[in-house]
Amino acid sequence: MALPPLVEPGPELSPDRHERYARTAILPGFGMLAQRRIRNARVLVVGAGGLGSAVLPTLATAGFGTVGVIDGDRVEASNLPRQSIHTPAQVGRLKVESAADAITALDSDTVVRTFDTMLTADNALRILSDFDLVLDGSDNFETRYLVNDAAVLIGVPVVWGAVDQFGGQVGVSWAVHGPHYRDLFPVPPEPGSVLSCAEAGALPSVCAVVGGVMLSEAIKLVTGVGDALLGRVLVHDALRGSFRELRYERDPEGVPVTTLAATSIADAPADVVGPGAITPDELQALLLADAPVTIIDVRDPWEADVVEIPGSLLVPLAVVQRDARGVAERLGEDPLVIVCHHGPRAEFARELLAAAGARGRVLTGGIDAWARDIDRDLARY
Repeated sequence: MALPPLVEPGPELSPDRHERYARTAILPGFGMLAQRRIRNARVLVVGAGGLGSAVLPTLATAGFGTVGVIDGDRVEASNLPRQSIHTPAQVGRLKVESAADAITALDSDTVVRTFDTMLTADNALRILSDFDLVLDGSDNFETRYLVNDAAVLIGVPVVWGAVDQFGGQVGVSWAVHGPHYRDLFPVPPEPGSVLSCAEAGALPSVCAVVGGVMLSEAIKLVTGVGDALLGRVLVHDALRGSFRELRYERDPEGVPVTTLAATSIADAPADVVGPGAITPDELQALLLADAPVTIIDVRDPWEADVVEIPGSLLVPLAVVQRDARGVAERLGEDPLVIVCHHGPRAEFARELLAAAGARGRVLTGGIDAWARDIDRDLARY
């Protein structure tokens, strides 16, 4: 769909900028006018992970004048293969700080705005309202729906990308001119039913491909050049070396977005302790005291092969979903602790087992928190 330019042109560019963008300006229908629009644009990138790493450097080199980045995480060694904006020297540092330094190194005139936090219902409208366009590279559905809903309320477009192992998707949501994310996916999937990137993995090159398409969509929206992926989803399969397109329209029966949810999983830190939870320290105390306890691990077998809590029983979530009552009947009377990588899958399993008569508690933060706080000799993945 051809759309009018999102941003008005900024001031005339300096001679050195003309030289810098000469190869872009000669593109048909582009010119320095389009480059001035890019320079005048304010773009927010949600997530400085795999997709954020693919789009953030190119936003700077392409000439975007203001780039915002929001992410509350720190750089880990396991991020480096697919999060190329970060270097080994940045491990342990805030991702937004690492990303800001990389952007500034590419173009010191780019205004970089960092938000060292996760996007929540409390801050989403305030943060998004300062930008013309949002590039959503988040890795969880709670944030993805929050970005969409906030953008619908404000009226800004969203270019969203998603990566899953060997494939990925890209689309544009803009309720002002067409359908948005909830027209395609009305409600989020059940917690734990879809693995996150940290749990399922992602081919680094897929992040680069999907991020490149996201950047192209951002340029098209800002300049008005080309047809935006509005009402279309581009699906990439790296194993087949293929791309295909899915079309969708506004859902006439869709529920209007009128407010943001007060809370979501994305709003809560991983170590929040609730009535159905047990902390790594509490579990460790039970184990050291030789207290009776049954630990079941609801991850997939390949994950347990990488790292597991000694003595835990592997019962993949798919098994619990298929026969929760059968699993519950085999657990015995000892106190039950359920673990996964970060916690969401374990919580989903806890609810299924509770309905079948087996009450247990979820290890807050999952194997990741256990490896960080209790047994640092365990492999990280």
